[in-house]
Amino acid sequence: MKDPLAAPVAGALASAFLARGPWTRRGLVARGEAAVRQKPTWMKVVVESVLGRFPRPPRHQFHALARFIESLAVLSLRKNAAPLSLGRTLVAELAMGPRPWDVPSIATTGELADWLELSPSESEWFADARGLERLDRNEPLRHYRYRWVPKRRGGFRLLEAPKSRTKAIQRRVLSEILDRVPPHAAAHGFRRGHSTRTHASHHIGKAVVIRIDLQDFFLSVSAARVSAVFRAAGYPDSVAWALALLCTNVAPSARGSVVLDRHAPLAEVAALRRAEMLARTRHLPQGAPTSPALANLCAYGMDVRLSALSSELELTYTRYADDLVFSGDRELARRAPRLEALVAAIVRDEGFVVNHRKTRVMRAGVRQLVTGVVVNARMNPARDAYDRLKATLHNCATRGPRPEDVQGHPDFRAHLAGRIAHVASLNPTRGQRLARMFERIAWA
Repeated sequence: MKDPLAAPVAGALASAFLARGPWTRRGLVARGEAAVRQKPTWMKVVVESVLGRFPRPPRHQFHALARFIESLAVLSLRKNAAPLSLGRTLVAELAMGPRPWDVPSIATTGELADWLELSPSESEWFADARGLERLDRNEPLRHYRYRWVPKRRGGFRLLEAPKSRTKAIQRRVLSEILDRVPPHAAAHGFRRGHSTRTHASHHIGKAVVIRIDLQDFFLSVSAARVSAVFRAAGYPDSVAWALALLCTNVAPSARGSVVLDRHAPLAEVAALRRAEMLARTRHLPQGAPTSPALANLCAYGMDVRLSALSSELELTYTRYADDLVFSGDRELARRAPRLEALVAAIVRDEGFVVNHRKTRVMRAGVRQLVTGVVVNARMNPARDAYDRLKATLHNCATRGPRPEDVQGHPDFRAHLAGRIAHVASLNPTRGQRLARMFERIAWA
């Protein structure tokens, strides 16, 4: 039976070992004995094991040290007949670990609050460690606004829009920390210098293109995985967890907020219920400025493994958010089921799920579409999307732009200009045609 005091004692010993003093056998034993108010026979065994595992003080890995001590102390403490009680509390001196990238040095949660220009209580409130967001029905006290929207290719997506102060905090984390951590080279979404165009350009003129979709991409990323990203950047456990809490959320129940057609396919209902379940655990909120970068970084291991698999099979692999694309020669069409099974196994092992209903195998004889870009012989905008944009511009010129802005864009003019620029980057001739239509719109 596990000793109920093992975890508290391990935590107290970890704090004592990391307190001010030499990282030596004598120093650790002295601080350990002060923490438990005894001179137990097992203390030297614990210290020897700690020094063997951590030759240098792991000031950025407090929880790893505590867990290691607990794994050793459980057996030793059970052999000790004397009752245990904690003595003088020694405060651990924490520090940044190795920094592979140029990120700000933040060693404690107090320093994190100062860096964010918040009081400690404000920092804790925005982090919402207890998950009160999912319980509070008072809209002004929530950090996010919620809306379920239909996906373009079927199903629903939960949008969690952070309020102004939460968004400001997340934008600072993004600009000063996450933007300095590079994702895998195969990732083309949500990063400077990359786009749907660069993603599609790797698959031009291939005999076979296979598109595999991930289900609930953002909802599948847990706070533990987000914390691991910050730890990899060098932040101590406590700071990494605090940053993860600031960038993740636990949504309230969505019951009653989505109205499904009573004839909706069973798979669609099941997918929505799965999304609702994931939303009520701590996850990356789709709508937060930090979520795209963190999703890319949390998918780094998956990208490494899928790139290695593609290299072994002589394929090309790129990813744009939840859109995985593989391309190769004619033989790939025959190997497609095996490839999908291998990819699904890797994806599942990395904490994601493949949406098999959306897998597409596209041979050269049909339209090969990669994130809205046709890649058969050269890059081109999809004809149906081009025709819809053309019709929108025509209606804007004849009836005015307001009736056409059915989605309520904050800047509809800039939205249309961006879509035209995208078409022009793929097909300059079509882009010029749309630009001339755009010029005829009376924006006043």
